[in-house]
Amino acid sequence: MTEAAEPSRPAEFLRAEIHAKVREYHAAAFPDRPFVPGESPVPVSGKVFDAAEIVNVVEAGLDFWLTTGRFAESFEKEFARIFGLRHASLVNSGSSANLCAISALTSPQLGERRLVAGDEVVTVAAGFPTTVNPILQNGLVPVFVDVQIPTYNVDTGRLADAIGPKTRAIVLAHTLGNPFDLETVARLAREHDLWLVEDCCDAVGSTYQGKNVGTYGELATTSFYPAHHITTGEGGCVLTDDPRLERIVESFRDWGRDCWCETGCDNTCGKRFDWQLGDLPAGYDHKYTYSHLGYNLKLSDMQAAVGLAQLAKLPGFIAARRRNFAALEQSLRPLGEFLILPEATPGSDPSWFGFPITVRPDAPFTRTDLIRHLETARIGTRMLFGGNLLRQPAYRGVPHRVVGPLSETDRIMEATFWIGVYPGITLEMIAFVVETMRTFTERQARTRSHA
Repeated sequence: MTEAAEPSRPAEFLRAEIHAKVREYHAAAFPDRPFVPGESPVPVSGKVFDAAEIVNVVEAGLDFWLTTGRFAESFEKEFARIFGLRHASLVNSGSSANLCAISALTSPQLGERRLVAGDEVVTVAAGFPTTVNPILQNGLVPVFVDVQIPTYNVDTGRLADAIGPKTRAIVLAHTLGNPFDLETVARLAREHDLWLVEDCCDAVGSTYQGKNVGTYGELATTSFYPAHHITTGEGGCVLTDDPRLERIVESFRDWGRDCWCETGCDNTCGKRFDWQLGDLPAGYDHKYTYSHLGYNLKLSDMQAAVGLAQLAKLPGFIAARRRNFAALEQSLRPLGEFLILPEATPGSDPSWFGFPITVRPDAPFTRTDLIRHLETARIGTRMLFGGNLLRQPAYRGVPHRVVGPLSETDRIMEATFWIGVYPGITLEMIAFVVETMRTFTERQARTRSHA
Protein backbone atom coordinates (compact mmCIF):
# COMPACT_ATOMS: atom_id res chain seq x y z
CA MET A 1 0.00 0.00 0.00
CA THR A 2 1.53 3.24 -1.06
CA GLU A 3 1.51 6.30 1.13
CA ALA A 4 -0.74 9.09 -0.15
CA ALA A 5 1.12 12.06 -1.59
CA GLU A 6 0.96 15.23 0.50
CA PRO A 7 -1.40 17.67 -1.20
CA SER A 8 0.36 20.71 -2.63
CA ARG A 9 -0.26 24.00 -0.85
CA PRO A 10 -1.77 26.94 -2.77
CA ALA A 11 0.79 29.26 -4.37
CA GLU A 12 -0.48 32.28 -2.43
CA PHE A 13 0.11 30.46 0.87
CA LEU A 14 3.67 29.75 -0.23
CA ARG A 15 4.17 33.39 -1.22
CA ALA A 16 3.15 34.54 2.24
CA GLU A 17 5.55 32.03 3.79
CA ILE A 18 8.36 33.23 1.52
CA HIS A 19 7.67 36.85 2.47
CA ALA A 20 7.93 35.98 6.15
CA LYS A 21 11.24 34.22 5.55
CA VAL A 22 12.54 37.20 3.58
CA ARG A 23 11.77 39.53 6.48
CA GLU A 24 13.52 37.12 8.83
CA TYR A 25 16.50 37.03 6.45
CA HIS A 26 16.69 40.83 6.32
CA ALA A 27 16.86 41.05 10.10
CA ALA A 28 19.71 38.52 10.19
CA ALA A 29 21.66 39.76 7.16
CA PHE A 30 21.45 43.53 7.64
CA PRO A 31 21.67 44.32 11.37
CA ASP A 32 22.35 47.84 12.57
CA ARG A 33 26.04 48.36 13.29
CA PRO A 34 27.53 50.90 15.69
CA PHE A 35 29.51 53.80 14.25
CA VAL A 36 33.19 53.79 15.19
CA PRO A 37 34.85 57.14 14.33
CA GLY A 38 37.83 56.68 12.06
CA GLU A 39 37.03 53.02 11.43
CA SER A 40 33.46 53.01 10.14
CA PRO A 41 33.02 54.67 6.74
CA VAL A 42 31.07 57.89 6.26
CA PRO A 43 30.08 57.45 2.60
CA VAL A 44 29.00 60.27 0.33
CA SER A 45 25.93 58.27 -0.68
CA GLY A 46 24.31 54.88 -0.50
CA LYS A 47 21.09 52.92 -0.53
CA VAL A 48 18.86 52.94 2.54
CA PHE A 49 16.35 50.10 2.69
CA ASP A 50 14.59 47.60 4.91
CA ALA A 51 12.73 44.32 4.44
CA ALA A 52 10.02 45.94 2.29
CA GLU A 53 12.34 46.38 -0.69
CA ILE A 54 13.57 42.78 -0.54
CA VAL A 55 10.04 41.45 -0.16
CA ASN A 56 8.96 43.46 -3.22
CA VAL A 57 11.81 42.28 -5.42
CA VAL A 58 11.17 38.66 -4.40
CA GLU A 59 7.45 39.13 -5.08
CA ALA A 60 8.26 40.43 -8.57
CA GLY A 61 10.62 37.49 -9.06
CA LEU A 62 7.88 35.07 -8.11
CA ASP A 63 5.68 36.65 -10.78
CA PHE A 64 8.55 35.95 -13.20
CA TRP A 65 7.32 38.82 -15.35
CA LEU A 66 10.83 39.91 -16.21
CA THR A 67 10.21 43.09 -18.17
CA THR A 68 8.02 46.10 -17.37
CA GLY A 69 4.85 45.00 -15.54
CA ARG A 70 2.49 45.71 -12.68
CA PHE A 71 5.09 47.19 -10.35
CA ALA A 72 6.32 49.56 -13.04
CA GLU A 73 2.77 50.69 -13.78
CA SER A 74 2.13 51.42 -10.09
CA PHE A 75 5.47 53.19 -9.73
CA GLU A 76 4.85 55.47 -12.72
CA LYS A 77 1.43 56.51 -11.46
CA GLU A 78 2.65 57.23 -7.94
CA PHE A 79 5.80 59.04 -9.04
CA ALA A 80 3.85 61.28 -11.41
CA ARG A 81 1.42 62.05 -8.58
CA ILE A 82 4.28 63.02 -6.24
CA PHE A 83 5.59 65.49 -8.81
CA GLY A 84 2.12 66.79 -9.64
CA LEU A 85 2.49 65.79 -13.29
CA ARG A 86 0.37 63.57 -15.51
CA HIS A 87 2.99 61.26 -16.98
CA ALA A 88 6.07 59.37 -15.75
CA SER A 89 7.95 56.98 -18.04
CA LEU A 90 10.44 54.63 -16.39
CA VAL A 91 13.77 53.94 -18.08
CA ASN A 92 16.89 52.01 -17.13
CA SER A 93 19.01 54.97 -15.90
CA GLY A 94 19.06 58.71 -15.39
CA SER A 95 21.40 58.94 -18.36
CA SER A 96 18.81 57.13 -20.49
CA ALA A 97 16.19 59.53 -19.15
CA ASN A 98 18.20 62.47 -20.48
CA LEU A 99 18.76 60.65 -23.78
CA CYS A 100 15.02 59.97 -24.20
CA ALA A 101 14.02 63.49 -23.17
CA ILE A 102 16.34 65.29 -25.56
CA SER A 103 15.81 62.78 -28.36
CA ALA A 104 12.05 63.31 -28.00
CA LEU A 105 12.52 66.96 -28.93
CA THR A 106 13.92 65.90 -32.31
CA SER A 107 10.71 64.05 -33.25
CA PRO A 108 9.13 65.00 -36.61
CA GLN A 109 5.81 64.82 -34.75
CA LEU A 110 6.68 68.19 -33.18
CA GLY A 111 6.58 69.92 -36.55
CA GLU A 112 8.43 73.25 -36.72
CA ARG A 113 9.37 73.05 -33.03
CA ARG A 114 11.43 69.90 -33.46
CA LEU A 115 15.17 70.17 -32.90
CA VAL A 116 17.34 69.39 -35.90
CA ALA A 117 21.08 68.83 -36.30
CA GLY A 118 22.99 72.07 -35.82
CA ASP A 119 20.44 73.65 -33.47
CA GLU A 120 21.91 75.08 -30.28
CA VAL A 121 21.10 74.07 -26.72
CA VAL A 122 22.15 76.24 -23.77
CA THR A 123 23.69 74.37 -20.84
CA VAL A 124 26.65 74.46 -18.45
CA ALA A 125 30.00 72.65 -18.45
CA ALA A 126 30.11 72.22 -14.66
CA GLY A 127 28.17 69.05 -14.15
CA PHE A 128 27.61 65.42 -15.02
CA PRO A 129 28.46 64.33 -18.58
CA THR A 130 25.16 62.70 -19.44
CA THR A 131 23.33 66.00 -19.07
CA VAL A 132 25.38 67.21 -22.04
CA ASN A 133 26.05 64.00 -23.99
CA PRO A 134 22.52 63.57 -25.45
CA ILE A 135 22.82 67.06 -26.93
CA LEU A 136 25.89 65.97 -28.86
CA GLN A 137 24.53 62.50 -29.60
CA ASN A 138 21.56 64.09 -31.36
CA GLY A 139 23.75 66.31 -33.55
CA LEU A 140 22.92 69.44 -31.55
CA VAL A 141 25.42 72.08 -30.44
CA PRO A 142 25.83 72.79 -26.71
CA VAL A 143 26.32 76.44 -25.75
CA PHE A 144 28.15 76.69 -22.44
CA VAL A 145 27.77 79.46 -19.87
CA ASP A 146 29.42 79.83 -16.51
CA VAL A 147 28.00 79.00 -13.09
CA GLN A 148 28.04 80.81 -9.76
CA ILE A 149 29.57 79.82 -6.44
CA PRO A 150 28.13 79.15 -3.84
CA THR A 151 24.89 77.96 -5.53
CA TYR A 152 26.86 76.03 -8.21
CA ASN A 153 24.09 76.72 -10.72
CA VAL A 154 23.95 78.59 -14.01
CA ASP A 155 24.84 82.29 -13.97
CA THR A 156 21.50 83.63 -15.18
CA GLY A 157 23.07 87.04 -15.77
CA ARG A 158 24.87 85.52 -18.74
CA LEU A 159 22.06 83.32 -19.95
CA ALA A 160 20.43 85.91 -22.22
CA ASP A 161 23.75 86.48 -24.02
CA ALA A 162 23.91 82.78 -24.85
CA ILE A 163 20.61 82.80 -26.74
CA GLY A 164 21.19 83.29 -30.45
CA PRO A 165 19.27 82.78 -33.69
CA LYS A 166 19.97 79.01 -33.66
CA THR A 167 19.11 78.45 -29.99
CA ARG A 168 16.14 76.11 -29.57
CA ALA A 169 16.37 74.71 -26.02
CA ILE A 170 17.80 75.05 -22.51
CA VAL A 171 18.94 71.91 -20.68
CA LEU A 172 20.12 72.38 -17.09
CA ALA A 173 20.55 70.28 -13.96
CA HIS A 174 19.66 71.34 -10.44
CA THR A 175 23.18 70.99 -9.06
CA LEU A 176 23.44 68.65 -6.07
CA GLY A 177 19.73 69.20 -5.46
CA ASN A 178 19.95 73.01 -5.35
CA PRO A 179 17.36 74.38 -7.81
CA PHE A 180 18.64 76.82 -10.39
CA ASP A 181 16.88 80.18 -10.77
CA LEU A 182 13.78 78.73 -12.38
CA GLU A 183 11.93 82.05 -12.51
CA THR A 184 14.57 83.62 -14.76
CA VAL A 185 15.31 80.51 -16.80
CA ALA A 186 11.63 79.69 -17.43
CA ARG A 187 10.91 83.30 -18.37
CA LEU A 188 13.73 83.36 -20.93
CA ALA A 189 12.53 80.05 -22.33
CA ARG A 190 9.02 81.45 -22.80
CA GLU A 191 10.21 84.72 -24.30
CA HIS A 192 12.38 82.96 -26.89
CA ASP A 193 10.09 79.96 -27.49
CA LEU A 194 12.70 77.51 -26.22
CA TRP A 195 12.21 74.02 -24.87
CA LEU A 196 13.22 73.68 -21.21
CA VAL A 197 14.45 70.33 -19.89
CA GLU A 198 15.08 70.07 -16.12
CA ASP A 199 17.61 67.45 -15.10
CA CYS A 200 16.31 66.57 -11.62
CA CYS A 201 18.51 63.50 -11.16
CA ASP A 202 19.98 65.00 -7.97
CA ALA A 203 16.92 66.98 -6.92
CA VAL A 204 13.88 64.78 -6.25
CA GLY A 205 11.87 66.63 -3.61
CA SER A 206 13.47 70.04 -4.16
CA THR A 207 11.07 72.96 -4.55
CA TYR A 208 11.28 76.44 -6.01
CA GLN A 209 8.80 79.08 -4.87
CA GLY A 210 6.80 76.29 -3.27
CA LYS A 211 6.51 74.25 -6.47
CA ASN A 212 8.31 71.00 -7.27
CA VAL A 213 11.31 71.23 -9.56
CA GLY A 214 10.61 69.31 -12.73
CA THR A 215 7.30 71.11 -13.23
CA TYR A 216 8.64 74.28 -14.83
CA GLY A 217 9.92 72.80 -18.08
CA GLU A 218 8.28 70.65 -20.71
CA LEU A 219 10.33 67.62 -19.65
CA ALA A 220 12.09 66.53 -16.47
CA THR A 221 14.41 63.63 -15.73
CA THR A 222 15.39 61.70 -12.61
CA SER A 223 17.85 58.95 -11.67
CA PHE A 224 17.37 55.99 -9.35
CA TYR A 225 21.01 54.89 -9.12
CA PRO A 226 21.84 53.82 -5.51
CA ALA A 227 23.44 57.20 -4.80
CA HIS A 228 20.22 59.07 -5.48
CA HIS A 229 17.19 60.06 -3.42
CA ILE A 230 15.51 56.70 -4.00
CA THR A 231 16.94 53.69 -5.78
CA THR A 232 15.88 50.91 -8.11
CA GLY A 233 19.52 49.83 -8.52
CA GLU A 234 19.81 51.07 -12.05
CA GLY A 235 16.93 53.20 -13.26
CA GLY A 236 15.52 56.59 -14.12
CA CYS A 237 12.39 58.37 -15.27
CA VAL A 238 11.16 61.02 -17.71
CA LEU A 239 8.28 63.20 -16.52
CA THR A 240 5.99 65.52 -18.45
CA ASP A 241 2.55 67.05 -18.37
CA ASP A 242 2.22 66.83 -22.16
CA PRO A 243 0.55 63.63 -23.50
CA ARG A 244 2.17 64.09 -26.92
CA LEU A 245 5.66 64.31 -25.41
CA GLU A 246 4.92 61.26 -23.26
CA ARG A 247 4.05 59.24 -26.37
CA ILE A 248 7.24 60.35 -28.10
CA VAL A 249 9.44 59.64 -25.05
CA GLU A 250 8.01 56.14 -24.75
CA SER A 251 8.51 55.55 -28.46
CA PHE A 252 12.22 56.36 -28.15
CA ARG A 253 12.38 54.18 -25.02
CA ASP A 254 10.58 51.25 -26.70
CA TRP A 255 12.65 50.63 -29.86
CA GLY A 256 11.19 53.68 -31.65
CA ARG A 257 7.87 51.94 -32.22
CA ASP A 258 4.72 53.83 -33.16
CA CYS A 259 2.51 51.42 -31.20
CA TRP A 260 1.70 52.37 -27.61
CA CYS A 261 0.43 49.00 -26.36
CA GLU A 262 1.71 48.07 -22.90
CA THR A 263 4.04 45.09 -22.71
CA GLY A 264 1.99 41.91 -23.10
CA CYS A 265 -0.97 43.74 -24.64
CA ASP A 266 -2.20 43.82 -28.24
CA ASN A 267 -4.44 46.12 -30.26
CA THR A 268 -4.93 48.89 -27.68
CA CYS A 269 -5.77 51.29 -30.51
CA GLY A 270 -8.42 48.91 -31.89
CA LYS A 271 -7.01 49.12 -35.41
CA ARG A 272 -3.77 47.17 -35.27
CA PHE A 273 -4.03 46.07 -38.93
CA ASP A 274 -5.73 49.23 -40.26
CA TRP A 275 -2.80 51.69 -40.23
CA GLN A 276 -0.89 53.01 -43.22
CA LEU A 277 2.24 54.92 -42.22
CA GLY A 278 5.34 55.89 -44.17
CA ASP A 279 5.88 53.72 -47.23
CA LEU A 280 4.55 50.59 -45.53
CA PRO A 281 1.75 48.60 -47.16
CA ALA A 282 -1.71 49.34 -45.80
CA GLY A 283 -2.55 47.18 -42.79
CA TYR A 284 1.07 46.50 -41.80
CA ASP A 285 1.12 45.35 -38.16
CA HIS A 286 1.18 48.48 -35.99
CA LYS A 287 3.24 46.63 -33.37
CA TYR A 288 6.10 46.55 -35.87
CA THR A 289 5.80 50.09 -37.19
CA TYR A 290 8.59 52.46 -36.16
CA SER A 291 8.26 56.24 -36.06
CA HIS A 292 11.63 57.08 -34.44
CA LEU A 293 15.22 55.84 -34.34
CA GLY A 294 14.78 54.46 -30.86
CA TYR A 295 16.33 52.17 -28.28
CA ASN A 296 15.28 49.57 -25.73
CA LEU A 297 15.68 51.43 -22.44
CA LYS A 298 12.92 49.90 -20.34
CA LEU A 299 13.17 49.12 -16.63
CA SER A 300 12.53 45.60 -15.34
CA ASP A 301 9.60 44.98 -13.02
CA MET A 302 11.93 43.72 -10.28
CA GLN A 303 13.69 47.08 -10.28
CA ALA A 304 10.37 48.92 -10.24
CA ALA A 305 9.29 46.76 -7.28
CA VAL A 306 12.29 48.02 -5.29
CA GLY A 307 11.47 51.59 -6.27
CA LEU A 308 7.85 51.28 -5.23
CA ALA A 309 8.92 50.34 -1.70
CA GLN A 310 11.41 53.23 -1.73
CA LEU A 311 8.70 55.74 -2.69
CA ALA A 312 6.97 55.12 0.63
CA LYS A 313 10.17 56.28 2.37
CA LEU A 314 10.79 59.35 0.18
CA PRO A 315 9.38 61.99 2.56
CA GLY A 316 11.59 60.69 5.36
CA PHE A 317 14.60 60.56 3.05
CA ILE A 318 14.09 64.19 2.01
CA ALA A 319 13.72 65.30 5.63
CA ALA A 320 16.93 63.47 6.59
CA ARG A 321 18.88 65.10 3.77
CA ARG A 322 17.72 68.54 4.82
CA ARG A 323 18.52 67.79 8.48
CA ASN A 324 22.03 66.60 7.65
CA PHE A 325 22.72 69.54 5.38
CA ALA A 326 21.57 72.02 8.05
CA ALA A 327 23.74 70.35 10.68
CA LEU A 328 26.83 70.54 8.46
CA GLU A 329 26.17 74.11 7.40
CA GLN A 330 25.72 75.35 10.97
CA SER A 331 28.71 73.44 12.36
CA LEU A 332 31.12 74.40 9.56
CA ARG A 333 30.37 78.14 9.63
CA PRO A 334 33.38 78.85 11.89
CA LEU A 335 35.60 77.53 9.06
CA GLY A 336 34.32 80.15 6.63
CA GLU A 337 37.73 81.82 6.64
CA PHE A 338 39.06 78.83 4.70
CA LEU A 339 36.01 77.26 3.09
CA ILE A 340 33.15 78.58 0.96
CA LEU A 341 29.99 76.85 2.15
CA PRO A 342 27.00 76.23 -0.13
CA GLU A 343 23.94 78.47 -0.32
CA ALA A 344 20.46 77.58 -1.51
CA THR A 345 19.16 79.53 -4.47
CA PRO A 346 16.85 82.32 -3.22
CA GLY A 347 13.25 81.10 -3.17
CA SER A 348 14.21 77.43 -3.11
CA ASP A 349 14.04 74.61 -0.58
CA PRO A 350 16.55 72.02 -1.80
CA SER A 351 16.37 68.30 -1.19
CA TRP A 352 20.16 68.22 -1.07
CA PHE A 353 22.10 65.49 -2.83
CA GLY A 354 25.42 66.53 -1.32
CA PHE A 355 27.20 69.30 0.57
CA PRO A 356 29.57 71.18 -1.78
CA ILE A 357 32.63 72.95 -0.38
CA THR A 358 35.11 75.20 -2.18
CA VAL A 359 38.55 75.78 -0.64
CA ARG A 360 39.39 79.49 -0.68
CA PRO A 361 42.47 80.47 -2.70
CA ASP A 362 44.22 81.96 0.36
CA ALA A 363 43.59 78.93 2.60
CA PRO A 364 46.74 77.34 4.10
CA PHE A 365 45.91 74.07 2.33
CA THR A 366 44.62 72.84 -1.00
CA ARG A 367 41.55 70.80 -1.85
CA THR A 368 43.80 67.79 -2.35
CA ASP A 369 45.31 68.25 1.11
CA LEU A 370 41.88 68.35 2.72
CA ILE A 371 40.26 65.48 0.87
CA ARG A 372 43.27 63.24 1.44
CA HIS A 373 42.92 63.91 5.15
CA LEU A 374 39.18 63.18 5.06
CA GLU A 375 39.60 60.00 3.05
CA THR A 376 42.26 58.78 5.50
CA ALA A 377 39.62 59.19 8.23
CA ARG A 378 37.25 57.12 6.03
CA ILE A 379 35.10 60.16 5.22
CA GLY A 380 34.06 59.89 1.58
CA THR A 381 34.48 62.81 -0.82
CA ARG A 382 33.65 63.44 -4.47
CA MET A 383 34.53 66.02 -7.09
CA LEU A 384 31.67 68.11 -8.48
CA PHE A 385 31.35 65.50 -11.21
CA GLY A 386 33.30 66.35 -14.37
CA GLY A 387 34.49 69.79 -13.28
CA ASN A 388 34.80 71.71 -16.55
CA LEU A 389 33.62 69.10 -19.06
CA LEU A 390 35.36 70.90 -21.89
CA ARG A 391 38.68 69.97 -20.27
CA GLN A 392 37.77 66.27 -20.18
CA PRO A 393 39.36 64.03 -22.84
CA ALA A 394 36.00 62.99 -24.29
CA TYR A 395 35.08 66.55 -25.29
CA ARG A 396 38.16 67.46 -27.28
CA GLY A 397 37.03 68.71 -30.66
CA VAL A 398 33.27 68.42 -30.07
CA PRO A 399 31.11 71.11 -31.68
CA HIS A 400 30.23 73.75 -29.10
CA ARG A 401 30.05 77.43 -28.34
CA VAL A 402 31.16 79.21 -25.15
CA VAL A 403 29.66 82.49 -23.98
CA GLY A 404 32.03 84.45 -21.74
CA PRO A 405 34.80 82.99 -19.59
CA LEU A 406 34.15 79.81 -17.64
CA SER A 407 36.18 81.08 -14.70
CA GLU A 408 33.92 79.78 -11.93
CA THR A 409 33.60 76.47 -13.74
CA ASP A 410 37.38 76.21 -13.74
CA ARG A 411 37.47 77.20 -10.09
CA ILE A 412 35.09 74.34 -9.28
CA MET A 413 37.38 71.99 -11.16
CA GLU A 414 40.37 73.15 -9.10
CA ALA A 415 38.98 73.76 -5.62
CA THR A 416 35.51 72.21 -5.08
CA PHE A 417 34.43 68.86 -3.64
CA TRP A 418 31.38 67.56 -1.82
CA ILE A 419 30.57 65.32 1.12
CA GLY A 420 27.48 63.28 1.88
CA VAL A 421 24.14 64.16 3.44
CA TYR A 422 22.22 61.01 2.44
CA PRO A 423 19.79 59.44 4.96
CA GLY A 424 22.25 56.76 6.04
CA ILE A 425 24.44 59.45 7.63
CA THR A 426 23.70 60.05 11.29
CA LEU A 427 24.26 63.17 13.38
CA GLU A 428 27.03 61.23 15.16
CA MET A 429 28.77 60.82 11.81
CA ILE A 430 28.31 64.50 11.02
CA ALA A 431 29.87 65.48 14.34
CA PHE A 432 32.90 63.33 13.46
CA VAL A 433 33.15 64.92 9.98
CA VAL A 434 33.02 68.42 11.44
CA GLU A 435 35.61 67.67 14.12
CA THR A 436 37.94 66.08 11.54
CA MET A 437 37.74 69.15 9.32
CA ARG A 438 38.10 71.54 12.25
CA THR A 439 41.25 69.93 13.64
CA PHE A 440 42.80 69.76 10.16
CA THR A 441 42.16 73.41 9.30
CA GLU A 442 43.35 74.63 12.71
CA ARG A 443 46.56 72.61 12.42
CA GLN A 444 47.23 73.93 8.92
CA ALA A 445 46.57 77.48 10.04
CA ARG A 446 49.01 77.14 12.96
CA THR A 447 51.64 75.67 10.65
CA ARG A 448 51.38 78.64 8.30
CA SER A 449 51.48 81.19 11.12
CA HIS A 450 54.69 79.63 12.45
CA ALA A 451 56.36 79.45 9.03
